[in-house]
Amino acid sequence: MADAWGVGGWVKVAPFNDPRESVLRNCRSWWLDDGRQLAIEGARTHGASIVCKPAGVDDRDAALALCGAQISVARADFPRGRSDEVYWIDLVGCAVSNREGVHLGEVLRVEDHGAHPILVVGEAAGQERMIPFVDAWIDSVDAPGGRIVANWQPDY
Repeated sequence: MADAWGVGGWVKVAPFNDPRESVLRNCRSWWLDDGRQLAIEGARTHGASIVCKPAGVDDRDAALALCGAQISVARADFPRGRSDEVYWIDLVGCAVSNREGVHLGEVLRVEDHGAHPILVVGEAAGQERMIPFVDAWIDSVDAPGGRIVANWQPDY
């Protein structure tokens, strides 16, 4: 959560999803990174942010206490994507190899660096490499099969 909004317990949220407002239609219950579950009483867009009113958060101080918390939603609440779309979370754990079949590692996380997403690929305790998640470098994605083929070499 990004900040408190107003004095009545509302908070600003900076969602990582696109379209941003899909969180308003599909997710009425959120989980914080500390394991607490929040019911959402109301939410709407506000500029580039989402503002929401969590149940039981009734003043600015309580809203400020939530700042910096990461929000998660149940996978079942995600809207169904088009056949050519994939959620970033579905890429985590996928094995990445190059065109020659050389194993480059597994997707550890996906990061957003503004211009485009970056796959952070490696082994859990080893070296990491960053591969731009764009058509120029990614040949194919089989998220259900857990495989990604990249136009990338091991020494990059």
